[in-house]
Amino acid sequence: MIKINLPLYVPKRVYQVLRKIRQGVREQSGRSIDLFGDREIEWSFVASRLPQGPGEVLDFGASFGNLSITAAQRGFHVLALDLDEERFPWKHPNVNFLRADILKAELPAANFDFILNCSSVEHVGLQGRYGVAAEETDGDLKAMRRFWDLLKPTGRMLMTIPCGQDAAIVPWHRVYGNERLPKLLQDFEVVEEEFWVKRPDNRWYPCDRKAALSFPPTGHPTNPTRCSYAIGCFVLRAAL
Repeated sequence: MIKINLPLYVPKRVYQVLRKIRQGVREQSGRSIDLFGDREIEWSFVASRLPQGPGEVLDFGASFGNLSITAAQRGFHVLALDLDEERFPWKHPNVNFLRADILKAELPAANFDFILNCSSVEHVGLQGRYGVAAEETDGDLKAMRRFWDLLKPTGRMLMTIPCGQDAAIVPWHRVYGNERLPKLLQDFEVVEEEFWVKRPDNRWYPCDRKAALSFPPTGHPTNPTRCSYAIGCFVLRAAL
């Protein structure tokens, strides 16, 4: 049998549609669980628990300022803190930016009504990301003790973190499980907690603590968004 390939000519528009369909089938067949959509879960949790101001807010790991502007529009005065330079695509009179290390920054004690800690504390002290040159093994635990000192007695911290079987996915992040999560929370009381996990369809679903902390996290050598873990969302108050 002789195989002969003959060209088939179709209109350009039809070709483009068929190409997109073929590409989508390939992507779907090779799809694996990743972090796509994690920020929608985390930002919506934090925003929904942030009341109307006034008051003082520390947005730790502010990044592009999504939560800073949310807090400002709720009537809060916001200190946005990040290791990187300011990247906000807006300016607001109630938002001040500070480029600093949370472990070294000079900040007033018992000053903040809310601390927004959205997928940030897991990076503290891990060498190789965000310009961190020296490894600080317990940097995350030290940061949490700093937050305890910065909160007002009536204050709250709104925190989201990677959860699953305990791991350090260097240089990207830590994952908090049955061993390290209690250490992270040791200076705080949990007012509310919520967990999410991905299923094989690569969508986030609410789950219980046990399912989240037993999730086996994965890493990726070059792209942190292609890692995987469960999400833990917390409302915390400083333990007396």
